[in-house]
Amino acid sequence: IDLYQTHWPDHDLPYDETMEVLDELVRAGKVRVTGCSNETSWGLMKSIAASEKLGAVRYQTIQNNFSLNNRRFEDELAQVCRQEGVSLIPYSPIGGGVLSGKYQGGATPDGARFSRYLAMEGRQAAMGRRFVNERSLASTERFMGIAAEAGISPVTMAVAWSKQHDFVASTIVGVSKQDQVAEILAAADLVLSDETMKAIDKVSKEIRYPMG
Repeated sequence: IDLYQTHWPDHDLPYDETMEVLDELVRAGKVRVTGCSNETSWGLMKSIAASEKLGAVRYQTIQNNFSLNNRRFEDELAQVCRQEGVSLIPYSPIGGGVLSGKYQGGATPDGARFSRYLAMEGRQAAMGRRFVNERSLASTERFMGIAAEAGISPVTMAVAWSKQHDFVASTIVGVSKQDQVAEILAAADLVLSDETMKAIDKVSKEIRYPMG
């Protein structure tokens, strides 16, 4: 396995135990690089401290939610990544599809994930409301305007933005339909201008934490 990432942290389990097992897998030649997902600043630093104490492998990647509508990673985790040499691999760079604009104006497209979730109860409904809400739709509307001024699709801009950070190694993307691929791939070699980045930052400052 080229990259093995623990999916969700268990902060009641000592990090020594986790890192020892991962170290065994690497030494056995079964895993090349290890990483974590959905981790906190505290958890990432605890894991690094455990690795240093044990002389074991350390996490080299972290896979967390990061998008134009969810920039919380920049609050603390970005600094941890910079100082400790850990690379973020963002998931949901298009905000679960919200940043494409398909939920604007109260739309609930057939077959869309959050159209289904918002019609459910419990955990799915809560997740749907986190991604699709008044603030996330308001920020998306403004991001769509910025993308239009830049002459690119909002999807392309969102993906390009997600990888345009010094602590990001790559970006995880996914589609449900083949015709969605082109807009994503258009971001592969795209570098957003300083003007576009400043316009994006202005929206993020005026509509703080759209996803809570």
